[in-house]
Amino acid sequence: MKRIIWIVLLVLGVGGTATWAGPLRARSSPRGQAPHATPVQEYRTYCFGWGADQNQPDNRPLVWVLDGAGDLKGCSTALAQANVLCGEPIVLAPFPWSHGYRKLLKDQIDTLHARQQGFRLAQAIQQRKALEPGRRVVVVGHSAGCAIALAAGDVLPPDTVDRFILLAPSVSTGYDLRRTIHSAKEGLDVYCSKKDWVALGFVIRVVGTTDNPTSRTAAGRHGFQPTGPTALNAWEAARFRQHFWSPEVAWTGHAGGHHGMFAPAFIQTYLMPLMTGS
Repeated sequence: MKRIIWIVLLVLGVGGTATWAGPLRARSSPRGQAPHATPVQEYRTYCFGWGADQNQPDNRPLVWVLDGAGDLKGCSTALAQANVLCGEPIVLAPFPWSHGYRKLLKDQIDTLHARQQGFRLAQAIQQRKALEPGRRVVVVGHSAGCAIALAAGDVLPPDTVDRFILLAPSVSTGYDLRRTIHSAKEGLDVYCSKKDWVALGFVIRVVGTTDNPTSRTAAGRHGFQPTGPTALNAWEAARFRQHFWSPEVAWTGHAGGHHGMFAPAFIQTYLMPLMTGS
């Protein structure tokens, strides 16, 4: 059974490295400390088109990217390609958190590791922000990477970053979002799809969510459901937005699957404005 689960996860992850090659079209949009210090690095391998004069300050928004399980770099690669097509309005900083290449199952089920990597990310964000206090900062996570993004949001001080964007999060629907919402000036945007029935349906029913191995419902498919003790007050609710897939966005190449939001036209139309703040 474990081998079958690993194969399913591997197939899903490899599929995430592909991007849709259709034409782009304009369309209107309808708190803690890490136990060990880690030097901050900006992984420019995935950032295309860097300027020749590195002495000049770069005031473009800095986007921290948390790829999904298995270190397959599907999300960071898709964002980098779309960034080039859009004229490079942002700078991408992929944050390595995985156990290693193709270790999808281990990344998906190791809850403690996800929390520890979230602490590392929070520390890296704060160190970079101290050097560039006026720069726009956005955190983007995909699938299991969303657990790391949320773990960072749990420990960051209020209004540290500008926005969190979660794509198909493989975390539980009951995750307490309140601290993450407080840590982002513009709040939290979540992209979900009820059509994501394999990665966030079948697989989650077998192995559980990244933050909770006993949970069988992923927020990336069913949406977050902040109720009871984790319910949002009016101020928090105003900073929280969930976007469910609908046929209206299919023209972008996003058909509702786990990696559909990697389509360049979807990134350009729906995600890039959130990252740039435009």
